This record gives sequence, C-alpha cells and structure tokens, in this order.
Amino acid sequence: MEKLIFNKEELVNLSYCLEREILGASSSGAYASTTLCFCNTRKYHGLLIAPQPQIDDEYHVILSFLDETILHHDIPFHLALHHFPNDVYAPKGHKYLHHCDITKATKHIYSVADVRLSKEMLFVSNQDRLIIKYKVEDCQGTFKMQFNPILAFRQRHKLSKFNSEANTSYKEISNGASFRLYPQYNDVYLQFSKDDVKYVHNPEWYYNFEYIKEAQRGYDSLEDLLMMGYFETELKKGDTIYFTASMQEINPKDIRTLYSSELRKREAITDFESALRHAAKMFFVQKDDKVDIIAGYPWFGRWGRDSFISLPGLCVGLNDMKIFKKAIDTLIGDMHQGLFPNIGSGNNSAYNSVDAPMWFFWALQQYVEYTGKGKQVWKEYKQVMQTILRTYRDGTNSNIKMLDNGLIWAGEDGKALTWMDAVINGQPVTQRKGQCVEINALWYNAIMFCLELAKESKDTEFISEWKDLAERIPNEFKQTFWEKNIGWLADYVDGYYKDFTVRPNMVFATSLKYTCLSHKIRQLIVDRIEKELLIPYGLRTLSPTHHDYHDRYCGSQEERDNAYHQGTAWAWLLGHFVEGYLKVYGSCAKEVGEKIYEGFKKTMKDYGVGFVAEVFDGNPPHYAGGSISQAWSVAELMRIRYMLDNFKEEKEGVS
Repeated sequence: MEKLIFNKEELVNLSYCLEREILGASSSGAYASTTLCFCNTRKYHGLLIAPQPQIDDEYHVILSFLDETILHHDIPFHLALHHFPNDVYAPKGHKYLHHCDITKATKHIYSVADVRLSKEMLFVSNQDRLIIKYKVEDCQGTFKMQFNPILAFRQRHKLSKFNSEANTSYKEISNGASFRLYPQYNDVYLQFSKDDVKYVHNPEWYYNFEYIKEAQRGYDSLEDLLMMGYFETELKKGDTIYFTASMQEINPKDIRTLYSSELRKREAITDFESALRHAAKMFFVQKDDKVDIIAGYPWFGRWGRDSFISLPGLCVGLNDMKIFKKAIDTLIGDMHQGLFPNIGSGNNSAYNSVDAPMWFFWALQQYVEYTGKGKQVWKEYKQVMQTILRTYRDGTNSNIKMLDNGLIWAGEDGKALTWMDAVINGQPVTQRKGQCVEINALWYNAIMFCLELAKESKDTEFISEWKDLAERIPNEFKQTFWEKNIGWLADYVDGYYKDFTVRPNMVFATSLKYTCLSHKIRQLIVDRIEKELLIPYGLRTLSPTHHDYHDRYCGSQEERDNAYHQGTAWAWLLGHFVEGYLKVYGSCAKEVGEKIYEGFKKTMKDYGVGFVAEVFDGNPPHYAGGSISQAWSVAELMRIRYMLDNFKEEKEGVS
C-alpha cells in the first residue's frame, strides 16, 4: 500500500483534498472527522463529536472548528479554511500546507513566512478527548499564535442556526476555558499545556458556513456557529504546545504525558494490514460491560445486522475474541420476540430486520470455527438460538413465518425487511416480499449449525425437534429458487411469482458452511456473479443489463436511495463471494481472492484516508461513496485475508 503521505501540490489543490476525509475515534464513542485540509464539507464533520446520553441516543457536534492564526511581525496569517455560499472560500489557510503524514497521528506541516509549524492530531483511544500537538519546527524569532474555537452544540444530523438562547458566557479553568451553549448539554473543556496562554472572550455569531457535501446530497447545507473568543500565546523555535478538547477537565500537566502515552501504544500505519487494524478498532464502543459496533462513520450508529456481519472479520483481524462475546451479549440484551434491533438500542430500538437473527447464527458459527468452543457456545447460547428458531418457525412480527415447505416468508407493506432496505416516500425500492434467497440460505445454515452443536453436546431433545425439517429443506430450497433453464437462483419467490433478477443475494447459498446446493449449481452461481456483478471493489446490487440499473451513487437522497441497491456495489459482499469461489474452485481461486484483496490498497488515499468506504459506483471509475469507513467493508476484507491465509481444500460432500 502506498504510504498515507500527501505533498504540497495535493494539499493546496481543493478539488483533491476536499474529497479526502480524515477520522479519529475513541472507544468511548466520541470522534473527530474533517477533510484533509480541515475544511468541513459535511454537517457530520467536527473536531469533537460526542454522545450526550442525557439528551438522546445520538452523537452531537460540540467543537466544529479550531481556527489558528499566526501573528508574525503583527501580520496575521490565517491557517483555517471555510466554505461559504457562492463558492467562497475564506480564509484559505490551505495555501500554507506543506506536507501531511498519517502514520500514528495525523500530522500536517504549515510553512508561513519563516515559520515552519507542525500540527499532530489524535483522538485518545478510550476517552472523548481530542489532543492537538503544535511544534515550532523553525522560526527566526518569536511570533504570537491565536486559537479560535467555533462551537456548535447540536445533534449531528441537524444544523445550528443563530438564536438568542445560546449561552455565550464561559468559565475559567486551568490553562483554558469551558463553555456550555445550552443547559441540557455537558460542558466542553478547552485547555492548553502551556501556562501562559491567555483567553480573550469575544463571542460572535458567524453565519452561513456551507457544507458542500450536504448541498450535493440534497440537504440543508448552511449553518450559523458561535466563535467564543480566542486563546493567545507566544512561541519560538523548538516550542511545543498541546491543545485538548473534551467533555471532561484535565490537569494541564497531564496533557503531554497522555499524548505521548497514546502515541506509543498505537500501531503505526505502514501497510494495508495495519491500516485495516487501525480502522477496525474505531468501530468498537465500550461502556462498562457493553460493547457496540458502529456500522460506519461519520453518520451511522449501531445496526444489529451490520454488527453480526462485521464481528467475525473485525475480531479475527484484531485477534480479539473476548470483545466478540461482549458485543454478542450486548445485542442479546435487546432481543425481543426472537428479533434483534435493526437500529438503535433499548427503548429506541427498531425491530424491522428479518435477517439480523440469521446473521447472529452465522456470527456464532464463525466464532466456533475460530475458537473450537462449540460445547461452550451451545451451553451459553442454546436458549437464545432455540428461541429464534422457534419464533421463525411459529411466526412473529412483520409476517415473518415458516411456510409448509419449511422455508421462511416475510413481508409487510411499506417496509423493506432485508439488507436491501431503502425506502422512498414510504415505498421500499426493493421490497422483496416473500421467500428471499439469502434468508432461506441463512435459515438452513442456522438449523444445521445448531444441530452440529447439539450433536457435539449430545442434546438429543433438540436433534429430535429439528432433524426432520433440516433434512427436507435442501430439496424445497432447490425447487423454490432454482431453474435449470435459467442457470441461477431466484432472488425472491412470492407464491407463483419468481424474481430471477440477477442480484448478489444468491452468493450466500455458495459461501455458507451448510448449503442446499450441489457443487455444479454453486459453480454456475459464482460464475454468473463474476460475469455480471463483480467489480474491483464490491458486488453490484443489480446486473447492468437490467433496465433499473443505476451506474452511480450520487445526488439527492431520493436519487441515492434509488441507486443504493439497484447497481451500487458493496464491498462487504466480497467476503462471501471469495468464500464461495474458494469452495467451488479450490486453491486455484486464491489468485482471484488475492487480486480482490490487493486491489483495495490503491483506494486507501482516495476517500476516507486509511479506511474502506461503504459503497462504490457500479460503473468505472468506481468512485467511493456513502460512509467513509464502514465496519462490514473493513471486516470482510480482514476475513478475506484470514481465509486466504488459512485456506484448506475441501472434500466434496454436498449432493
């Protein structure tokens, strides 16, 4: 992988650096995100975005910007960059950027007159705390430096507007000041390591910051923010000063030590594998004994489906199976009537996912494959697994039920229950009401996995209850989804209607440990997927030969939702494509897997710097889109690496 280093020509090129975003996150749930040149282009950008559980179950942008100004011989040099309406950029501080290196911290170097200043930014791994280290690398004399914090105090999906309710006062604290614009919020503490930093209070609203990505996405894109005043200090060559922003106060003497300690324990990003590990760690949010998986940055929260799909790859890639069980147990705590929350937790949970419970079985199956702890898993999770199986068999919410043929049917007007869940004006784009191919592939795999564990633990009662159903599902699955004269599986079946649109959902019938299909049929499926759906960075969600195919993921929310599962390619699907391909073609398929894996190396500087995007355009040049770092994209690449490194030729045993 090319090192994450950017030169002056790239950094001063706005069309280049505004398309590249940086991210730092903490296991406490807080994060910072902005562009490579520190110009916020999304409402989700900011230097301190933190949970405020006393308000809601969401993240809030607290500190939007920290504008720096170098006063050299009384001449101000503004390092900040903002965008305003009519394509106005001010004050254009990016022109002083000279170099950027993202190895452990995100390090930028500015050249202003005879001043050479480095700026290193990192997020503390287990606190909602940003630390920025400034060091004067070179200077002929002394100069003053000002730091202007610009505050938002608003939920990340919304925008701040001028109002008279904002509290513009401040409190003096050690080497800094604290602010709280609205009473329901916690205070934010802005502090420096240097004792002689003085604060000048001069609160003023600044209007119409424009977030160009929001405008492109069809959203309100203008925001008013409060600049509270400025901090000022004098610096000379060799001086180092640390700034920190947090929802907790700190002893200024500890800032330098905390920064150094954090930097030492971080793995340097030197290759693709270390970049993936760096990205993977950011998805885990730990509070007490609970662990949640953030589905993607900068706007997703916890999604049940995404969590189960992501956990195996993330945990095997990080070699951490303890956190796997904590995340599983956290989600089980929110299980209701055999279903897991699609989004949210607790009272804010939405139980509208037919596949999340099926992915729960798959995640545990991977855990057993990695650890060999089948008996332990059956002992700890039998009751949960049995509850889900019985619930699906007997019927539950959203018309999820088992038909007489042993297959699962699901569907409810106005809802999309599978992972293809885009809805426009109350109408699902790809509703797929009926018997969905991946749901039933997962259903059979779940029953067989449980029978495997039951046999190992000599649980004859469970075996007796489910053995007969398991034996008849393969034939029913094949009769329902397979047509020899077509050559691939139906995407979904509802009554006499069979939808043979070429979509990637049939890939799971080739990748899962327990499959209903013969080797020959699986070969035909992976060949069809390779021919019509495979691109270098994912599987298209619809064949380009289809009249509803969308080649690009862009535009307004309605335009994007129409493309989301109608041609847009998803990286996470590649894990199951590679797995199915390996099972069909054996060791000679490793070359295909390696090519897919290696291909992502050249994308790591193009969108989220050092991360893997949520989606890619179906047509060349396959621009990245969606979230800048998606959990299941990272996870499945890590799982691909594991599969390729540990591949063993399987003996053919499926009829």
